[in-house]
Amino acid sequence: MKKIFQKWFPPFLMFALALWFFGKIQTPHDKDFAFTGFGELPVTANGRVQPMDSLARNSLLQLREKQTLNLEPWKAWYDKPKIIPANEWLANVMMNPGVADNWPVFRIDNPDLIALLKLPEKNPAQRQDGQHYSWNQLQPALDAFSSENARIATNTVAEKRTAYERAVVKMNQRIFLYAQLKNAVQPADAQDWPAELAAYEKLIPAAVAAAKAQQSGEKFDQQTFSQFADFIRAFQFMSRLEPTLVLPPAGNSRDWRRMGDALLDAPRGAGIDAAMHDYAKMAGALAANRPDEFNSALRDYRSLLVPAQATALAKARAEVFFNQMEPFYNAMVIYILAGLLAIFSWFNLSETLRRSAVWLVGLAFAIHTTGLIYRMVLEGRPPVTNLYSSAIFIGWGACLLGMVLEKFHKNGIGIVTSSGVGFITLIIAHHLALEGDTMEMMRAVLDTNFWLATHVVAVTCGYASTFVAGFLALIYIVRGMFTKTLDEATGKSLARMIYGIICFATLFSFVGTVLGGIWADQSWGRFWGWDPKENGALIIVLWNALILHLRWGGMIRERGLVVCAIGGNIVTSWSWFGVNMLGIGLHSYGFTEAAFKWLMFFVISQLGFIALGLLPEKCWKSFSARRV
Repeated sequence: MKKIFQKWFPPFLMFALALWFFGKIQTPHDKDFAFTGFGELPVTANGRVQPMDSLARNSLLQLREKQTLNLEPWKAWYDKPKIIPANEWLANVMMNPGVADNWPVFRIDNPDLIALLKLPEKNPAQRQDGQHYSWNQLQPALDAFSSENARIATNTVAEKRTAYERAVVKMNQRIFLYAQLKNAVQPADAQDWPAELAAYEKLIPAAVAAAKAQQSGEKFDQQTFSQFADFIRAFQFMSRLEPTLVLPPAGNSRDWRRMGDALLDAPRGAGIDAAMHDYAKMAGALAANRPDEFNSALRDYRSLLVPAQATALAKARAEVFFNQMEPFYNAMVIYILAGLLAIFSWFNLSETLRRSAVWLVGLAFAIHTTGLIYRMVLEGRPPVTNLYSSAIFIGWGACLLGMVLEKFHKNGIGIVTSSGVGFITLIIAHHLALEGDTMEMMRAVLDTNFWLATHVVAVTCGYASTFVAGFLALIYIVRGMFTKTLDEATGKSLARMIYGIICFATLFSFVGTVLGGIWADQSWGRFWGWDPKENGALIIVLWNALILHLRWGGMIRERGLVVCAIGGNIVTSWSWFGVNMLGIGLHSYGFTEAAFKWLMFFVISQLGFIALGLLPEKCWKSFSARRV
């Protein structure tokens, strides 16, 4: 019985988690309003065609730092608060703001900003959690907030802003985003948009005639002209906000259109087309709580998109499935479970736990790979285009290397490395996603280029390899310093792993750096310009080469190799993230202030491990156990 359990438990556990994953990616069933179908509608935002679902999720991430809306944030998790999916939230913001404006979507953590906006503090009895607030709660203090934001923007350099000032600027971005969404389909203050749109359409011929009469100095209908002017002012305000392009191309054009621009163009001969009417019908039905009419208008609009926008529809549906799948989040969950099983196997020497961890990492890696390929197909580009995608790819490469190590050594170290680096990099990617759309259009200089594709893939493989070597070194120090599990054979095995991975890292970082120079020569007319990113890549090559030189020359041994490998973590993290935070150079594409404190924390932690690694052997539990 025991042998049967040991043989079949690992694949059974993997199969159970696979079922859990496939259960999560099932398309949700709408009870009344077809919000899932609404989420599949293509729009253009951030320079690319994407589904409403992606727009909703990315917007919520920027506003609330979650992909769903909790209508009762004052409740604890065990009280089962009411959760609104992203598509339902976006549909209401665009077409039923009277309801959406009461939902606590804005996350505000800074106490000084809360005081400036005169918002209620935490009080569950008054249905306040002290962190999430609605648009209507912000409204009374928006004038004072705008003045404060203007002062900060005018008088304070971005790099020298305090935590409060950064919170104000970020809040201003969130308010502007919400205003854009409110004006994407209809004027934010519309009371009955279908009726108002019909009135505007009916008014156009008489208004155009009145405008011509006025210009000619003839008598004109003042009432008609005034009503028309009111409409135009509202539509001009919509257009100035530059909201999402929700209308498909008209005629022979390939450009998607903003609702405000299309409404302004209507008197010039463009007219009110069927797409505008369909959106108005959806808005009216949602506001009146008539799901059948909403769903009917949605079907009419989808049929309107075929066949001209069939490709956009198919791509939107594919991206919605990708969003529902959440491959990187789910892989992250399985990575951490696999890592824990592998670590536990070290203490009770359970081969079953180690094999279970191997099966789970295999499943997580398969999900990770699926997500990576799916994302490449959606973007039509190589796997690395920005900081977010680089984190995903580095985690994938590190996991692959760890699995290869486990294949040869079968001691759980490779699995802990795979799961650890995979989990950490996907956490980094998750926080980078809070900045907005991770599939945004690339800068022209970064667009499709053979040398760019090979350069970024090679250099990120170098990043991943260096991090793997550093993570193995961390395992060496933790096991050696705090446990008795680092016997002589395990220590030598770890040292061989680190050495081999550093050789691999040196090769890829060097090749990637050279390929980057070729790309730079084609893009900017020079091979090397001592740009901060270029310097960072060179430092990685030199650091890894220095480690190999010291090892070959006998100047460092096992522990020296370990300490130097941890130093590689510092060098690589700075080259990967740090140079972007300088805000200078041709490679400053992924600047993010929020990452600075975490980068500093990481660097300090690695310096701490280096200090531990330099302690004499008598301070190490494993070395002490060997002498006994």
